[in-house]
Amino acid sequence: MMKKGERTRRAIVEKAAGVFNTKGYFGSSMNDLVREIGLEKGGIYNHFASKEELALEAFDYAAGTMRERFQAALEGKERALERLFAVVDVLGGLAEDPPVAGGCPILNTAVESDNAHMELKERAREAMSGWLRLIGGLIKEGVWNGELRPDTDPRETASVVVATLEGAVMLSRLYEDPAYMKRSVDHLKEHLRSLARDPERSGE
Repeated sequence: MMKKGERTRRAIVEKAAGVFNTKGYFGSSMNDLVREIGLEKGGIYNHFASKEELALEAFDYAAGTMRERFQAALEGKERALERLFAVVDVLGGLAEDPPVAGGCPILNTAVESDNAHMELKERAREAMSGWLRLIGGLIKEGVWNGELRPDTDPRETASVVVATLEGAVMLSRLYEDPAYMKRSVDHLKEHLRSLARDPERSGE
């Protein structure tokens, strides 16, 4: 069971994650954080030495929430396409149901931090590498067990899946239209079906 101090720290991180993801690290003032979190600056600084420390932990929280979504979606699924479709659906939910307010935390952090905040950029890169490894691993497994064609390139396919869906997040949010994401999800599923060794059994 969490102690009171741990619960408070967790609540600060959860609320701060939405502020940073919506306004960005540089656009989020301590006043924004105070307003959203409901604690004075001193209360926040009792738990975090700096805004940067809070931002890094808030990013880790958001990335961890995505990992939990992937784990839940993969639960009980065994076939390669079924597992790949589950991951595509989780990423497809980023436009309308992100893990924290403001959209995809990795996309937002990667764009904002680029060369302005190297530690946040590194966190975003690590999280994205995790997504690519997850998808690449599912594809490798599918090739190995004969469900996917032997010429399927795990790294290439994983990068196309993630790049397509992150682009769709941006378009869906920019135009406030989920159709961009729906088209991308449908297109990717069709592409993944085409990689099955036995197309007759690939319908999900």
